[in-house]
Amino acid sequence: MEKNLIIFIKNPVLGTVKTRLAKSIGDPLALEVYKDLMCKCREETMAVDASRYLFYSNRITNDEWPKNSFIKFLQDGGDLGNRINSAFYAVQEGKENKTLIIGSDCFDLTTELIEEAFEKLNNVDLVIGPANDGGYYLLGTKKYHPFLFENISWSTPSVFFETINKAKKNNLSFSSLIELVDIDTLEDLNQSSYDLTQIKK
Repeated sequence: MEKNLIIFIKNPVLGTVKTRLAKSIGDPLALEVYKDLMCKCREETMAVDASRYLFYSNRITNDEWPKNSFIKFLQDGGDLGNRINSAFYAVQEGKENKTLIIGSDCFDLTTELIEEAFEKLNNVDLVIGPANDGGYYLLGTKKYHPFLFENISWSTPSVFFETINKAKKNNLSFSSLIELVDIDTLEDLNQSSYDLTQIKK
C-alpha cells in the first residue's frame, strides 16, 4: 500500500516561532531552536520510505528542504483542524493509502518511530502518537476521515482524548505510539533530549 508522510512546518521568521519558549529564552534563541528542530525533522524524515509532502505555514520557499525529496505545498488557511483536514484530502485523494502527519516540534521523533507507525496501520484504522501536552505529535490513517479534525479543542490538553473518542464513536480501530515531548516551553525543552547549550551564547 502506498505510504505518504505529511510534514507541517512554520516559516522560520524571528518573533513568530516558538513564542512561548521565547518568553524564557528570547526570540533570537527560540528561532535557533526551531531551526534545529526543523533540521532534525528533515534528517529523520528523509530516511523514511514514503512520499514526503511538506506544508509551509505562510509561503513556499527554496530552502534546505530539497525539492527532489519533498513535495511542497502551502497550508490551507483556517484553524489547525481545517489545515490538517485539507492536507489529508490533498494527499489521500479519496484513495486507500497509509498517510501520516507530523509537525516539526518533537526533537525525539525518529525515523524508526515513523516507520513503526506505518507498520501499525497494517492492522488498525488509526495510529496516533500522544504528546506530553495532551495533543499528538503524529496521526495516521488509511482512509480520509474528516471527522477526526472537526470540533476539536485545538491547543488544549484534551486534543488527544477528543480525537480518540471520535475514533471510538466512528468504530475506528486504533493503536498508540509512545508519548514524546512537543517542545513549546522551556520545561518541554528540558524534558526532551535537545541540548540548548549547543547554541546558547
